[in-house]
Formats: sequence, structure tokens, C-alpha cells
Amino acid sequence: MARLSSAPSFRPMFVHVLRVCVALAGLAGLHGAALAEPERVVAEPTAPRAPLPVAKGSLVIIGGGLRGDNADVWQKIVSLAGGKGARIAVFPSASGTPEPVANTIIGYLKKYGADAFAVPVAVRLAGSDYRKAADDTALAEKIRKADGVYFAGGDQSRITKALVREDGTRTAALEAVWDLYRRGGVVAGTSAGAAIMSSTMFHNPRAILAMLRGGVTEGQEIAPGLGFIGDDVFVDQHLLVRGRFARMIPAMLAKNYKMGLGIDEDSAMVINAQREVEVIGYSGALLIDTSQAVWDKSKPDFNVSNVRISYLDRGDRFNIITHSFTPSPDKAGGRLDPARTALRGPVYSNDILGSNAVVQLMERLIDSDQEEAIGIASGNPRSTTPEVCFEFRFTKTPESVGYISSVAEAYSVLNIRLDVRPIDIPRPLYRYR
Repeated sequence: MARLSSAPSFRPMFVHVLRVCVALAGLAGLHGAALAEPERVVAEPTAPRAPLPVAKGSLVIIGGGLRGDNADVWQKIVSLAGGKGARIAVFPSASGTPEPVANTIIGYLKKYGADAFAVPVAVRLAGSDYRKAADDTALAEKIRKADGVYFAGGDQSRITKALVREDGTRTAALEAVWDLYRRGGVVAGTSAGAAIMSSTMFHNPRAILAMLRGGVTEGQEIAPGLGFIGDDVFVDQHLLVRGRFARMIPAMLAKNYKMGLGIDEDSAMVINAQREVEVIGYSGALLIDTSQAVWDKSKPDFNVSNVRISYLDRGDRFNIITHSFTPSPDKAGGRLDPARTALRGPVYSNDILGSNAVVQLMERLIDSDQEEAIGIASGNPRSTTPEVCFEFRFTKTPESVGYISSVAEAYSVLNIRLDVRPIDIPRPLYRYR
């Protein structure tokens, strides 16, 4: 499947040719690198999380916007479910139009060899009582006997509303999904279906800048998810195209998560029982590590220092337990030499929350003679009232590592330090005469 470059369009082509030659010559030579092991937690001590569920199954966490021709992702779901003829239960619970959405997904799964069927448990499903359907024993048994499940996109709060009783206990349908997962089945979900994979999910979030200015509130911006990935990893989706990395950090700090994984659109993170992550599809994922972060909660606006951020490109692998990283095969010999950077001059972004801006900045920084890069997040430049803006400072560390592909202008970037602080920018920035 072809991949459009996420690198800046102004990058001279000769730089990439030079990098490819270096990779082919084996000058970088390393086939893997370990992300820095988490050190002492600088933030306030936290209570230990509950033990992770014992499950033999796999997760396919999709960032939304999954195209029907993305064979990498669809085939992976079917393969993990057992291949041709695998029974996959489709939950349209998040959708505002459950029936047509379920039919579309079933069509794609059948195209790639699965025997898929719809699960009629959805808040918006006309002529159906979702509470009764979720506790129907015959339906639950049908789900339990399946080889995989697929959660459609929409509003993730509809999924939890449909599958979790008002007292917080699991319905029969949700217990059946867990039984399938523990037995070795695959649990896949896109967009809202990805958000429910962690034990905390975004619920009714405000805009990113509003969250940075006003904080994250339980029951408003965040709420309990279904927790298939375990209690120690936070998950978000639509990540790069919507700049959502910036909302992950305050949510993670508020709930004491040390690791977050955010996946981009038309892409997926495949996580097996050994907790090994593989990125597949069109784009990549961001790994956010707050284990060494310092957050001053006494200040009115969001601030944090010493977050570590990494970009995992498609084909890359990461182990959640050991924190070891393995680049995609086309990057195996392409580790960048910090002494032989290709770019010169300041690295910055005046809209760090823009589509793919954070990855473009990280790619430029890792291959630059600069040690740090600045990204700005601000509101309406013509506003006549004061607005709090934010500076995102990205800094190379001794553990920072970059890889470049030998066949495409594609990077992996590991262990960049990120500091965020509020700043004042005069308003308006300009006036029309």
C-alpha cells in the first residue's frame, strides 16, 4: 500500500538520496535500539494499578478513518481471528446509524474472508431495547463462540452506555467479549472503538486548547473505558491529523498513566498477548512517556516538563513490558548519525496542533544540527481579548535516536524530551486597515 510522505515537502531530495546511500552501505549498522528504561517517577507517588487481565487474544486498535482498501489492517483482523471463514461479531454500538454502519463493516470483513455478523446492541438502534439485548443470553453465547469482535466508530460513550450496566457491572454481551478475548480471539475497534480500549477514555472533551487552559475533569472530558489493553496504558485515536497528542498528556497526568499510545487515522496498533505492539496501515503512532514528568498543579494553566515522546512509523515494533524498540525492516540499517545531520537552521512550528505538525517537527529535529525545536499552540490571531497560548519545546537528549527508511522518506524518532508552558502572545497579531 502506497504511503504519502509525512516529511516536510520542502526537504531537498538529495538529502534523502544521501540517507538511502548511507543506509545501504550499512554505515549506521544497528538493527534495533532500546527506548530509555523508565527512571524514578518525579511526579507525586501513585498507587499501584490493578493486575492486568490474563488474555491470550490480540487487539487491533485503529485510529479511525479506515478505508475499505486498507488491506494491511482488514487482513490482519481476519488473520488474527483465524483466517478465511472466521466468525467476527460487529458492534455498531457507537454509531448514530447502527444498521447501515454494521452492514458496511460486515461487507468489508467478508471481502477479506471473514464470516461477519451484526450484534444488535446499540443505543441508537431503532425498534430495539439495548439494555435487554445486551443481557440476552442467546446473543451473548453467539458472541462468545465467535473468533473476534469489531467495534465501529462514532461516540464511545454510547459503547459504554450499551455494554455497562448503570451499577458499573458488565452486561452479558460484554462478558462474552471478554471471554472471547481471554480465550485467544481478536478485539478490534476504530475511532470510538479504539477509545474504549483503555480503562480511561475521552468522554465529552472540549477543544484541545480549552483543555490545556481549563484542565481535565472526570465525568466530563474523561470517563471509564473498557480496559482491554490493561490499566497501565492510555489510548487515543485520530491522533496526528488532529493534534491530539497535546490532550493526551494532561489526561494521562490526571489519571497517573505513565505510558500512552496514540494512533493516527487509517492506521492500527496490533498488540499481542506478549504486549508487543506493531504499527500497520497508512501512518504511525505516538508513544508518550510521563514516567519522569514534572507537573506543577498549583499553576492555573497547564505546564509540564520532561515528558518523553516518540514516533513509531508503520512497520515498527515496541514492547510495552521491556520498552524495547525494533525498527521496520526498511529502517534496520538506517540509524541516523547525530554528527552527520542533513538540516541546518531553526526548527519550529507556529501551529503545533495542526495536521501532522508534531511528527514533521520531530522528523526535522532529529535530522538537524539544532538541539531543540519550538512549537506554538494559540487561538484566534485576530482575537481582541487576551488568550493563554502554549509553547511546546522539543529537545534532543542523549537517548534520542532517529531512523530513516532506505526505500521511502519515512522516519522513526525516539525519546525526544517535551516541555509545555503557557505563554502570552499579544492580541490581535495584526489589524486590517
